[in-house]
Amino acid sequence: MPAAGDARHEVVVVGSVNADLVIGVERRPGPGETVLGSDLAVYPGGKGANQAVAAARLGGRVAILARIGDDGNGALLRSALADAGVDLGHLLRTPGPSGVALITVDPDGDNSIIVSPGANRRLLPSDVPPARPLLEGASVVSFQLEIPLETVHAAARTAADAGARVVLNLSPPAPLPDDLLALCDPLVVNEHEAAFLLGRQGRGDGPAGLAERLLARGPRSVVITLGGDGALAADASGTASVPAPRVEAVDTTGAGDAFTAALCLRLARGDALADAARHAVRVGAAAVRAPGAQSSYPYERDPLPG
Repeated sequence: MPAAGDARHEVVVVGSVNADLVIGVERRPGPGETVLGSDLAVYPGGKGANQAVAAARLGGRVAILARIGDDGNGALLRSALADAGVDLGHLLRTPGPSGVALITVDPDGDNSIIVSPGANRRLLPSDVPPARPLLEGASVVSFQLEIPLETVHAAARTAADAGARVVLNLSPPAPLPDDLLALCDPLVVNEHEAAFLLGRQGRGDGPAGLAERLLARGPRSVVITLGGDGALAADASGTASVPAPRVEAVDTTGAGDAFTAALCLRLARGDALADAARHAVRVGAAAVRAPGAQSSYPYERDPLPG
């Protein structure tokens, strides 16, 4: 791995770029039911773009490998990444629609999301070899699962072979091959994603038990996010419980991406896993205090809760 401060990019994100179409609702509709909501708001989003923007706002040297469509949403998404200072040398454009997320937010700030992948589905393993210098010049490479798994696998292997640290957020949850799990340092999951990966083995376990079982599956380290309760970080040196500061949640959309971005940036700068997680929970807490995903992310100069 390049030494802290020596890498061309501290964090490279390989992932999705979406337009978030957000409507506030008093309650989510049941089957066959129609409810009225707020005016439609359109925000730049996507788990990959969210992480890139969040890390760049925190002062990181950040690049992204992703695809956008040649539609109006693609122009919006490119502009948002550029405004945040993200290196766009490997933001590829493909014919057709960009990715879109349909999001409802209830009065407690909790959300429900449906994603139409669009151009994200066309980020293919064949896009990885041209990006090899980008991946080889990173301290940390961050992945999520809103792009094809085979692309994640190819890029993670390339990054790991070059000595970069691989961080994978298992969202949306999907089965992972053992050799990809073995590259994760850390594997970042919430409790639902952890239980999905473990299946019956994870039933009835608390966060510490989930972390222990996940480590037994092969990742080098694990971080379990716990929403308002913070996070739990586990590696060969032990397990650390990290409480989160208490804040009033307005919109939780993208808060997990802010957490992961801050975690990646601090790991790129040489922090131990638990210390990186302590900073990340504060950034995640800051992100729930305003509507939208990227629009809610703090800048390096902003005070953090806690």
